[in-house]
Amino acid sequence: MATKSDFSAEEWKQLVEGPTTAGLIVLTSAGGGTFRETFALARAYTDARKQHGASQLLDELVAEKPAFDRHRYPSNEKLHDEGLQRLAETAQLLRAKGSPEDVAAYTDFVLGVATKVAAAHKEDGQEVSPPEQAALDEIRARLSSPG
Repeated sequence: MATKSDFSAEEWKQLVEGPTTAGLIVLTSAGGGTFRETFALARAYTDARKQHGASQLLDELVAEKPAFDRHRYPSNEKLHDEGLQRLAETAQLLRAKGSPEDVAAYTDFVLGVATKVAAAHKEDGQEVSPPEQAALDEIRARLSSPG
């Protein structure tokens, strides 16, 4: 099992930013609900802190504030495209330095955060809109792809 000490400062920052990046990809995929969806993103961390002990890596991850470099992606399109690429790179990093259990726990957490964001505000009468579901599917694919 990997811990924070197994990663460089830059690598750890990349891991910490992953859940927030995924949440923001979903948040910007469909209009509306920004306040509720942002609140859901923060709440996902609060909920994860209550499940302490399932994974040391996740315990260390959720002990930190959700992080996101808002200057990295100057547009929603860049956030979507480059954010998905960054998530794929983060998953590769974790596969290289962590255990399969670490990869599964991280993937579940990131998808959980993104799913809570998607469900936080109904669009067009749907709990998860088609654009949000498409974003969730893309995030899942990038995190699950071995290469």
